[in-house]
Amino acid sequence: MTTATSLPSNRFTRLLASRPWLLADGATGSNLFDVGLMSGDAPELWNTDHPDRIANLHRNFVDAGADIILTNSFGGTTYRLKLHKAESRVDELNVAAARIARQVADASGRDVVVAGSMGPTGEIMEPIGPLTFDQARDAFAEQARSLKAGGADVLWIETMSSREEVEAAVAGAGTVGLPIVCTLSFDTNGRTMMGISPSDFAGIEKSLVPKLAACGTNCGVGASEVVACIHNLATAMGPDVVLVAKGNCGIPQYVDGAICYNGTPELMAIYARMALDAGARIIGGCCGTSAKHLRAMRDALDAHTKGVSPELETIVSTLGEVSTGARAQWGGELSRAGGAAVGANLKRGSGRRSAAGSSGV
Repeated sequence: MTTATSLPSNRFTRLLASRPWLLADGATGSNLFDVGLMSGDAPELWNTDHPDRIANLHRNFVDAGADIILTNSFGGTTYRLKLHKAESRVDELNVAAARIARQVADASGRDVVVAGSMGPTGEIMEPIGPLTFDQARDAFAEQARSLKAGGADVLWIETMSSREEVEAAVAGAGTVGLPIVCTLSFDTNGRTMMGISPSDFAGIEKSLVPKLAACGTNCGVGASEVVACIHNLATAMGPDVVLVAKGNCGIPQYVDGAICYNGTPELMAIYARMALDAGARIIGGCCGTSAKHLRAMRDALDAHTKGVSPELETIVSTLGEVSTGARAQWGGELSRAGGAAVGANLKRGSGRRSAAGSSGV
């Protein structure tokens, strides 16, 4: 048993060692749209242009019960910022992102973890694209240094889809000595856009240096798919890996010219309990998840005693249908052919995937 005197000094690893589960926050972008962010704008610029709005978002999540808040730095690499002519501001914007979150966390009166959000570069890596491993690693290392300088407790690599970028991001983040979390988006028939399955990720996770503190899935195509993915990850990775579930708030819908998510607080509360039972120890929300949703999730988890992992049909009947790929993986069929959707053309693009060295082939 871990005693108080033997707990790690890092806030994130200390909470993980002392708590059965942790609640991560909800969405950044979709909530900022509600307070004025326009489509195409860089949320990271608001760290200096509207720091009060960023702080208020963090505060709402903390008040709703979040144990972990992600910094407003998802697109904070030089490659993403150059789209907004802000590539020279990597340090300024990432330090500001972490400082805003740190101030809110420290004012909460309890232990709240600041996670430095690090999203994909948006570039295609070699051998398909021009971005080299060294270039990507250096970009992630630059962002990681700034997030640490601003007060982040952990580096949170999220919404990844390729093995090459995961490896570069972890290598870059590993240069600053903070714990690292990495989540992939399994949003393409039970796999990432670049073909990685939960089983593939299990193999990748074992090879990463430094070793991850936690890993899992975020975003995706709905709460049911995320819970099924957590089951599949838990089966592949075993009980010693700390899993993260950070699913979207239901399914996106286009309503009156805007993207909305149909998940209710009640649905997200059920998702949170099911994700915990399926094997996740860190549970939060992604796109569309507001503080109201998060409060329902916190209340549900506080009142819940972890049970057995839910059956697939229970997930489907309660949260919604899952992809054919996720169903196949649940049953032990891990090949792309075995989990293909009806009518899929498995030959199309196979050469490019092979050239990329994807382990999902």
